[in-house]
Amino acid sequence: MRAFRLVSLVIAGFTAWANPAFAERIKDLGQFEGVRTNQLTGYGIVVGLAGTGDDSLDYSTLGVKGAVSRFGLNLPAGINPALKNAAAVLITADLPAFAKPGQRLDITVSAIGKAKSLRGGTLILAPLLGADGQIYAMAQGNLTIGGLGVDAADGSKTIVNDPAAGRVEGGATIERSVETGFASKPELTFNLHDADLTNAQLVAARINGLLGNGIARAVDGTSIRITAPAGAEVRAAVMSRIENLQVAPADAPARVVVNARTGTVVINGAVRVAPAAVTHGKLTVRIDEEPQVSQPAPFSQGKTVVTPSSNIAVEEQSSPMFLMKRGANLSDIVDSINKLGASPGDLVAILAALKEAGALKAEFVVQ
Repeated sequence: MRAFRLVSLVIAGFTAWANPAFAERIKDLGQFEGVRTNQLTGYGIVVGLAGTGDDSLDYSTLGVKGAVSRFGLNLPAGINPALKNAAAVLITADLPAFAKPGQRLDITVSAIGKAKSLRGGTLILAPLLGADGQIYAMAQGNLTIGGLGVDAADGSKTIVNDPAAGRVEGGATIERSVETGFASKPELTFNLHDADLTNAQLVAARINGLLGNGIARAVDGTSIRITAPAGAEVRAAVMSRIENLQVAPADAPARVVVNARTGTVVINGAVRVAPAAVTHGKLTVRIDEEPQVSQPAPFSQGKTVVTPSSNIAVEEQSSPMFLMKRGANLSDIVDSINKLGASPGDLVAILAALKEAGALKAEFVVQ
């Protein structure tokens, strides 16, 4: 079975799943404005490492000095401790919508200096800031490392995954919540993940079927405005009902996606082909070098000479031309190209030529 048959089967399965006959929940098509995840970032120090830390990097030294100064301990001026057991790290976390003070977050800790491994380390108390510069959580805890790094005396090393990054499950405590604003805005706004005018109209119509005509209106291909009564409790109930409504989305635009790095070709089910005749041949040129060595007889005063000898063979594999009928669908395209014995690279060339000839009515995306 040829390489791109597997891709075609996967595409066909996905197309069947995305067929308009199958409804999807509105919550899977988009989300309400303001109900979103916020990113948090912080800087901290990990201690307790087994000699795999940053050594004497300035920012690590300053970080440790700042940490111990909280407890009234000031290191003498001009003294920079060797910090092989400590490392400077960046901390990242996602603050979900409606998160409240006292709840816990998982955090990711990554070394930013020369630390070889954070295994066995403990993150000391560090603030996590949002994009507005405000502190929203405090992080601390023992790291869990999934990677492994081993150095040998001869300089060779083995690294499995990344030992310079780890996680702390529930390692941050939320100190401040983020106001979503959904309860105070005059209208609710639902934004689709992928802009599509047809889907926006379908979602608005489905919401109107539940809440009444004129309650929801599509203002563009992404946003649906919804008139809702004031009050957080009432709006939360309305949003829950809307999210669980089911809509049969429209077909996606016809599109062919080509990944030039991996040779992957994806064709969605909306692609159609106008009548076209296609043929595909393969030319192979093979050159074999077989040098001949001429060895003179003993005591003949001759020299050993290498005589070049090349054999060139040309093989051309031709394929019969076949006709793609009007309106050929995904299955027809795959079957036709399989008859040619084309590789994924050849498939890209054929599809590009069909589009250039005006027979392929689809967006051609090269990644």
